[in-house]
Amino acid sequence: MENNLFSHKVIVFHERVTPEPGKLVGYGAIIAKYNLQVPIPDKIALISEKHKKYVTDTWKVFTPRHEPRQTLSGHLTFALKYEGVDLGVLKKLFSKVPNNTIKELIEAEPTSLYTRRIWFLYEWLMDEKLELADLKTGNYVDVLDESLQYTGLPENSPRQRVRNNLPGVKNFCPLIRKTSMLKKFIEAKLDAKIEASLTSIRRDVLLRAVGFLLLKDSKASYAIEGENPPHTRMQCWGNAIGQAGQKNLSKEELLRLQSLVIENARFMKLGFREQGGFVGEHDRNHGTPIPEHISARWQDVETLVDGLIETNDKLKNAKFDPVLAATVIAFGFVLIHPFVDGNGRIHRYLIHHVLARNGFARKSLIFPVSAAILERIPEYREVLEHFALPRLELIDWETTPDNNVEVLNETIDLYRYFDATKMAEFLYSCVELTIDQIIPQEVDYLHQYDEFKLQIEQSFDMPDKMIALLVRFLEQGQGTLSTRAREKEFEMLDDQEVTQIESLYNEIFR
Repeated sequence: MENNLFSHKVIVFHERVTPEPGKLVGYGAIIAKYNLQVPIPDKIALISEKHKKYVTDTWKVFTPRHEPRQTLSGHLTFALKYEGVDLGVLKKLFSKVPNNTIKELIEAEPTSLYTRRIWFLYEWLMDEKLELADLKTGNYVDVLDESLQYTGLPENSPRQRVRNNLPGVKNFCPLIRKTSMLKKFIEAKLDAKIEASLTSIRRDVLLRAVGFLLLKDSKASYAIEGENPPHTRMQCWGNAIGQAGQKNLSKEELLRLQSLVIENARFMKLGFREQGGFVGEHDRNHGTPIPEHISARWQDVETLVDGLIETNDKLKNAKFDPVLAATVIAFGFVLIHPFVDGNGRIHRYLIHHVLARNGFARKSLIFPVSAAILERIPEYREVLEHFALPRLELIDWETTPDNNVEVLNETIDLYRYFDATKMAEFLYSCVELTIDQIIPQEVDYLHQYDEFKLQIEQSFDMPDKMIALLVRFLEQGQGTLSTRAREKEFEMLDDQEVTQIESLYNEIFR
C-alpha cells in the first residue's frame, strides 16, 4: 500500500516564503515527505485556502478543489498534470522508495494516463524493468505534456503505450518549460527577421560585416573570461567560430576546439579532465578552494559528453527550436566543464554551432552572441549561479593536496537532468539584442566608414591605411584628434584641415 503523505500548512519551504499559508502539493510535497536532496524546482505548487489561482516568481498557487489525494500516486499525478516532468526529482524519488511501492502504484491503475507515464519514467530513469505485463490496449499518451514543456521527436514505447517525446537521452536530458517569454520570442520568428534585414544590405558590405562580427565575437568571448590575448590569437579563434556548423559535433571535434583555445599547453594536460574541477577562487592564506561552481566528477565526464552529443543529434532530427537547442547543448557543456581550461569559449562556440547547424540563419553569417553576453554579464552570471548555487550544498567534496576539489558522492544526475528554462530565456534575449542592435550597428558603422573614407579621399587623397589610422584616433578621442596624433602621425595637416576632418567625422559618426 502507498504511504500517506502528511499534508500540513507551510509558510516557508527551503527558505522560500509562501505568498500565503497553504499546503505543499506535487513535487514540493514529495521532496518534503521523502527528504529528497535535490535542487528545488523554480516554482513550487501550493494549495491555498482561498479560491484564487495565481502564479508568482517562485510559487504556483492552486485552489482547494485542486488538492490531490494524500498519497504518492496523488501527488505524482498532480505534479505531472500541473508542473510537468522533473527528471531530477523523479530519479531521486525512485532511488529512495522500494520498487514494490512503484509497482503497487502502477498495478492500482495500470491504464491511467498518468500511471503509464510514471511507469515509463521509472523504467527509463532506473534502467530497471518492473515485474509487470505489457499493456495490450489503450491509446498512446505523451510522456511530456507539450502545453507545459518543449518536446522532442516522439518514439512509441509499446510496453506502457506511451510516446517518449523527451528531447534528450538517458545520459543527458535537460528540460525547458514553456513560459510566456519564450513563447513570445519563438512567435517573433527572429530567424526570419534577420534574414529579411540582410537582404537589404549590399553583398560587399555584408561580407565585410561578417569579418568584423567574427573578430568582435572572438574579442568578447575572451573579455568574458577576463583575458586580453594578442590580436593574432583572437583572429585565430574568430576563424574557428567562422567554421561553426560545418562539422558534426563529436568528442574529437571538442578536443580539436580545445587545442585551438589553449595555445600553450605546457602547464596543463589537454583532453577530458582526469581530476576534479571548480570555478571560483582560492583562499589567500591557505590556498584552499572557494568554489562557486563544482564541475561534474571527472569519472562522469565522458558519459555526460556522450549523452550531450547524442542529444544534440536527436534535437537536430526533431527540428527542435534552434535557440532552445543551443541552450541545452552549450549550457549543458559549460556546466559539465569537461576540460581543465577553455570551457567558456567552447561553450559560446557551441551556441554558434547549434544555431548554424539547425538553420537559424544563413551559414555565411555568424551571430556575435558573445558580444551580447558581454553587455549582459550580470545576467549571465545570475543564470549560471541559478544552476550552480543550489547544487553546491548537495555536493560532498574535500580539498586535494594540490588545492583542487575531489567530489565524494554521486552527482551525475545534477548535470544530466536540470531545468534550462532561465538559460533559454537569457540566450533568446541575447539573440534578440544581437539582431536588433549589434548587427545593425556594425552594418551602420561600415556605411559611415565608407562615407567618411570617400570624402577624405576626395579632399586629401589620403591612402586607405592612413584613413583607418585616422578613424581609430578619432574614435579614441571621441571625435577629436589628440595633440600627440596631430604632432606625429598627422603632422602634415594644418589646424584648418584638422578642424574640417573632426567636423566631418562628428557629422557622419556621431
